Amino acid sequence: MSAPKPRKKASSDDRNRVGKRVRRYAQVTGAVGGLAARLAGARYLGVSIDKDRHAVDLKNALGGLKGPLMKVAQLLSTIPDALPESYARELAQLQSNAPSMGWNFVRRRMAAELGDDWEKLFKNFEREAAKAASLGQVHRATARDGTALACKLQYPDMRSVVEADLAQLRIVLGLFERYDRAVSTKQIHAELSERLREELDYRREAKHMALYRLMLAKEEGVHVPDSIAALSTDRLLTMTWLDGQPLAELEKAPAAKRNRVAQNLFRAWYVSFYEYGVIHGDPHLGNYSARPDGAINLLDFGCIRVFPPSFVQGVIDLYKALRDGDEELALEAYRIWGFKDLRREVIDVLNIWARFVYAPLLEDKTRRIQEKDGGLYGATVAAKVHNELRRIGGVEPPREFVLMDRAAVGLGSVFLRLKAEINWYRLFHDLIGDFDRATLAKRQAKALKQAGLDGSAPKRA
Repeated sequence: MSAPKPRKKASSDDRNRVGKRVRRYAQVTGAVGGLAARLAGARYLGVSIDKDRHAVDLKNALGGLKGPLMKVAQLLSTIPDALPESYARELAQLQSNAPSMGWNFVRRRMAAELGDDWEKLFKNFEREAAKAASLGQVHRATARDGTALACKLQYPDMRSVVEADLAQLRIVLGLFERYDRAVSTKQIHAELSERLREELDYRREAKHMALYRLMLAKEEGVHVPDSIAALSTDRLLTMTWLDGQPLAELEKAPAAKRNRVAQNLFRAWYVSFYEYGVIHGDPHLGNYSARPDGAINLLDFGCIRVFPPSFVQGVIDLYKALRDGDEELALEAYRIWGFKDLRREVIDVLNIWARFVYAPLLEDKTRRIQEKDGGLYGATVAAKVHNELRRIGGVEPPREFVLMDRAAVGLGSVFLRLKAEINWYRLFHDLIGDFDRATLAKRQAKALKQAGLDGSAPKRA
């Protein structure tokens, strides 16, 4: 019998990584464990749960954690029916801005990515972060040739933190399902997990950026930065800096400019979807800015979803089904999307939400995205859908539906905030007028290959 091989001694980096992950587990578990205990206790004693109070407690717990778990909570708050209304309302208040790393820390991180002489690669590198968020921070810099740059630097050990947070996310989602089974969160967790892991790969994000430059090359009202490969790594993404005004500052701008910005946003998101089957899954205000002429800058490409052409066909088919009252076509569209157990009552509830989302596209007139303003975009309808789903036994949203719905709601919220008044019907029909699934499939495959993402397209045709 051969002697057992000696165990490989763990390196100091390995021990540090494990240690940090364990500490993160403890931190997250401590934050949500007390909430779970109170919830379980209330159920054991037969006491009704104060959902509003519980939602506030959860928001406070996650808000103190920062990092990716808070980012996921923000995403969950804008996926219709993923959470009860009280939870969505509270979690939507979470802010993604985190304290930035200090200069000494940044200097060490940059040296780890580009080498000890990294500062010589730049003409100038600003010490203070221009923006700090949940996964990393952005610094302004100037290239040796004078080009204005944005350097997106990932926080250290984020892969360990993300894995710890995703494991604990199941606990958070379990809290909702223990008393409210309207929506199964299994596929929601799977989809958000995959997208969040992808966001840690900055080389992949650079390819996403190249893909968007290709898809939107003919859009004069949309600008995409260019990545600088020589100054980028897996955890550092350097791109050209695009000047613009935060969208949050446009609320008092002239109506004509707000409408131009909204129209360019619509095309930025849906040209890529209806012509290439690609969507940006995280359309919040910080991911774009506006130019003086109403053109927009797209600034973040971490959360990108590629759909099979059949899914895009299903989106168009459902529109036609609602327009024409075609129940069989609606049923087929939901099947294409991946919904199961499509009983008549399930379809009726899904159609409540579908009619709300498609409403602006069904009227050939200039209007706001939502005729009755106030509160979260679609909150009243989502609450009604949630109650109906709970009544009929619940539903499990398919993975491909999660970020598509998230994009629609996220953009709708931006359009509502801009008070944009546009003929959405005509914008939509300009995009789908010559839709052909086979043509999209060929166009998508070619674009993904050109961007270095071939093999990323879904297998289902």
